[in-house]
Amino acid sequence: MGLLARAALIGLGAYGARAALRVVRDQPRAKELERTNFRGRTLTLAGGPALAVSASVTSALGAGDPRTAAAALAAGLSSGTVGLYDDIVGARPDQKADKGFRGHLRALREGRVTSGLVKIAGVGAGALVAAALLPNRRKRGGFGRAAEVALGAGVIAGSANLFNLLDLRPGRALKAGVLVGVPLTATRSGGLAAGPVGASVGLLPADLGEEIMLGDSGANALGALLGVSATARTGLFGRAAMLAGIAALTAASEKVSFTKVIERTPVLREIDAWGRIPAARPSATATPAGSAVDASGGSAAPGEVSAGGPGGSAVPGRVSVDGPGGRATANEPAPAEETSADEAPAKARTAKKAVRPVARQATPADGMSAEPAEAEHATDAAPAADKPRPRARAPRRTAS
Repeated sequence: MGLLARAALIGLGAYGARAALRVVRDQPRAKELERTNFRGRTLTLAGGPALAVSASVTSALGAGDPRTAAAALAAGLSSGTVGLYDDIVGARPDQKADKGFRGHLRALREGRVTSGLVKIAGVGAGALVAAALLPNRRKRGGFGRAAEVALGAGVIAGSANLFNLLDLRPGRALKAGVLVGVPLTATRSGGLAAGPVGASVGLLPADLGEEIMLGDSGANALGALLGVSATARTGLFGRAAMLAGIAALTAASEKVSFTKVIERTPVLREIDAWGRIPAARPSATATPAGSAVDASGGSAAPGEVSAGGPGGSAVPGRVSVDGPGGRATANEPAPAEETSADEAPAKARTAKKAVRPVARQATPADGMSAEPAEAEHATDAAPAADKPRPRARAPRRTAS
């Protein structure tokens, strides 16, 4: 297949993915595909089946022979179908508890078949059929052919799973599909990869804009189709090397987060963040380190809590809040109030009642018996009957 034909397949893959996305979105049950992402945005999983259909059909068109075309359709459509099943059924409350391969096996021992287990079996079966359909170009027979098919199935299924592990941020799996697929288009079996590359490019703006998600359907199908393209151009040793690399990356994902590795690697971080909606920037008036936060979103000085509620005032000299979630402002120390001798004892009693320790022991100086703090809380509502507290008497005024 010539260069122009492969370029046409890339364009056809992009157009087909967008057209399929519109069709899936217009379906009566499209609401079942809506999800909420980490920003609280509502988006749709319709990108998954749209990519699976467009990439599979265009990959088959670029296969070059009927057996390879059938292999592409078997891998792409089976992975997309069981992935879509897991996307829908796996979101049910009774399925959410069984995550990971161990969780699926535990559920199987209990007599339950999870959607994740159906996906694993479906992807594996589709990969095995695809590997068996690929032409035996090296004319291997017996054990050699069986080993070649087994290794090819492992590469196809492993690629599907690996791309699913990458689909954790907007656009990440599609970018990986372009980066892996573009070099494959230059190989002997490059027509197989041209359609998936085009479908990835066509859906990338919507994925980066957080309008769609690939889900298991799209990520598994994309990985499986690129796995078919890589398998079709290699023999026994090439497939063994690719499977070893895929297995190593999959095992590493159990111990190390791919997201953390990407964030620590400057080149990968820039590629991963390209085109994505930037994260919300922190407020211009940042809360000082070590300060407490009140209920309305404002900040208080270290060790103090400002007054909560709309328009609440703070302690003089502390940080207060200007309304609900308002800007934090520093108050100047308020001037001391002028208090007459007659008002002083009354205000002192009022302040003492308003500011009571939450947990303390009564002391004889308060005019109460020294009981534990629990006793004070138990009788908090009852007045003291034994020894009423003497009232402070205002000093007599003398003529000056």
